[in-house]
Amino acid sequence: MKKLEEIKNEVLNCQRCPLYKTRTNPVMGQGNHQAKIMFIAEAPGFNEDLTGHPFCGASGEVLDELLNSVDIKRQQIYITNILKCRPPENRGPKPEEIKACSSYLERQIEIIKPKVICTLGNYSTVFVFERFGLKDQIQGISKIHGRLFESKTLFQNITIIPFYHPAVASYNPNMKQTLAKDFKILEKFKQSD
Repeated sequence: MKKLEEIKNEVLNCQRCPLYKTRTNPVMGQGNHQAKIMFIAEAPGFNEDLTGHPFCGASGEVLDELLNSVDIKRQQIYITNILKCRPPENRGPKPEEIKACSSYLERQIEIIKPKVICTLGNYSTVFVFERFGLKDQIQGISKIHGRLFESKTLFQNITIIPFYHPAVASYNPNMKQTLAKDFKILEKFKQSD
């Protein structure tokens, strides 16, 4: 899609924050440009920075497993991050980095027009809740994971579902069960190719 390609070219030349100096590759996003379900995480990690593709390392394997468990193919969804460049040492995004980069994500959402936005982790949950008028419902991911939140925009209704970031299963294998249980909620939003 031409508009997403335009954003990608802007990101390739972006110098809005210092992260461009340390990146190998910016990570735009990947998947179906008319996806019903969009996943938003916080920032690329080491493997993503090397390849330029989102969720290609250990977290990506967990995500693929979770998607398969509810019979959703990666090609059916769109997945991206708030930040398009990897923060050093995989640290969390700084507020000024989010501010500098967020217009790219906002435009991706406008172009794709998902019916469901799945946030992965606290940073993306806070960002999406603030953008979609749910600021008063922001809580830690441990309190709101796997729940449905509805937002009415000018043009459509969007369901927002916060999930733990799949990386949590790498540190705590017991969390995979929680993630798998939470992902079951996506079965009612599946789309066919």
